[in-house]
Amino acid sequence: MRVAFALSLLVALLSGCASHSDKSPDGTWINQAAIDAAGQGGNLRQALLAYGPNLEWNINTKAGQATASNGFELSEGKIASNADGKLRVDFYGNASDELTIKGDELVQRASDTGPEQHFRSPKEAPPAGAQPGTSFERALYTAYLGGKWTIVNGEGQGSAVEFLPDGSVSGLPGNDRYALCLAGDCAAMSGEYDSMWLEKNERGNPWIFVRNGKQLELFQAVNNAQATEMPDLRPGEQRWVLEKN
Repeated sequence: MRVAFALSLLVALLSGCASHSDKSPDGTWINQAAIDAAGQGGNLRQALLAYGPNLEWNINTKAGQATASNGFELSEGKIASNADGKLRVDFYGNASDELTIKGDELVQRASDTGPEQHFRSPKEAPPAGAQPGTSFERALYTAYLGGKWTIVNGEGQGSAVEFLPDGSVSGLPGNDRYALCLAGDCAAMSGEYDSMWLEKNERGNPWIFVRNGKQLELFQAVNNAQATEMPDLRPGEQRWVLEKN
């Protein structure tokens, strides 16, 4: 009986290992660690920088293509090799990344340009025709701003506000769309401050925000730069204070 049990256990272990190694890397993978860190309700950019720079991978081994998104730029690469459960993705300019499936994760090996990173399949599939980076963005928006908020100070005090994962917002006076700044030019312009874009009918402006747990403060963005310089956005007058229910 002991021999039979040992053999059955060995078979189970071997089959489990085989199933992991045979898992396809194809599809979308998001940086769940960065999302979880942001979901703690602190500084958004710090959370993304701590677990970035890549926020999403999209892999198509049949086409021999892979793309990586950092929340601003999209890097398109060619799969140069796919053996022993490891993918090597080559990018223009002699840069490359090595990806490996380990259990339920896609692991990007540490390199001269960045640390080891871990990615997971998104809980929800992206909408048909969605641009690369959409899955990460929607999951981040849900974790960081999802749920019901109440305006406790500012125009519309007492009103309920809801930020939806598709970038729409309801209940915030004068606005129907929003976008969190994840990286790139908007991050360079706001420096150490978090910023978001708010608009209505496709017309809007950048805003500085401060998230502290269940409280969200929104400030008008004041540009301290000269007309010939890149904008240097800093918090101006406080416009709203929201609290999460």
